[in-house]
Amino acid sequence: MQNATLTQTDTAVRGRSQWADARARFLKNKAAMVSLYLLAALVVFAIFGGQLSRYTIDEIDWQMLGMIADLGGPSMENGHYFGVDELGRDLYARTLLGLQISLMVGIIGAVVAAIFGTLYGAVSGYAGGQTDSIMMRTVDILTSVPLFFIIIMLLVVFGQSILMIFVGIGLTNWLGMARVVRGQTLSLKNKEFVEAARALGVPTLTIIRRHIVPNLIGVVVVYTSLLVPQMILLESTISFLGLGVQEPQTSLGLLISEGTSTMQYGTFWQLGYPLAFFMLVLFCFYYIGDGLRDALDPKDR
Repeated sequence: MQNATLTQTDTAVRGRSQWADARARFLKNKAAMVSLYLLAALVVFAIFGGQLSRYTIDEIDWQMLGMIADLGGPSMENGHYFGVDELGRDLYARTLLGLQISLMVGIIGAVVAAIFGTLYGAVSGYAGGQTDSIMMRTVDILTSVPLFFIIIMLLVVFGQSILMIFVGIGLTNWLGMARVVRGQTLSLKNKEFVEAARALGVPTLTIIRRHIVPNLIGVVVVYTSLLVPQMILLESTISFLGLGVQEPQTSLGLLISEGTSTMQYGTFWQLGYPLAFFMLVLFCFYYIGDGLRDALDPKDR
């Protein structure tokens, strides 16, 4: 009887871990959960939606060409589920490709920025002193330069390719991450477990890798989730100006640009479908980012 009482007491006193508590908070956020499921559906659609397409991205339907305003709208009979563009190409296949590229640019660009910014900020914050001052002044100088101009210069010098867009967007958006990580590192480097590791003679890089960075995961995850929509917006802006993805490839920004130029002919579908997917992706990432921030914010635990 006494053992049973002790067991019940231990169970009642035992608390949840930090991540379990954060997961419980996130699951209670209805907007974040709906956005998560919707984003998962969009990802599945981007991966497997091509199975439903009857046309390739650059295949021209000559019967539709020249009759866009009359017969180029969405139709299940001829297989143009989203209609065709001004060149008679299937808009469903092109919107699907645009969704894939926009998601890849946002996710890969945010991951590149997160990795580089986390390492830079952690080293700067832990090193402190003159090293920290030089590294952060470098960040200040780079922040003063228009990042949009840097990306355009990279695309002009190295060519307008999808890979260069990934690299350019990722390597020019790590500055904010570096600042956030550096501030968190300053508060962590004087903690007892870090001082104990330092007293045992653990190398500096090992301390950063094993003790500093793992305790920054929550902040990095939240900031990265909020970086993704910024990356998508930036890529869409570049493509809208004609400096991003080039034909026959496409992105949601490029499709929106093409759709706005044909609105005068009544082809609302050429703008409507890409714009709808674009807005859905942005809303999903913003709500998921807000949910992660509320779940992982130490002040709310």
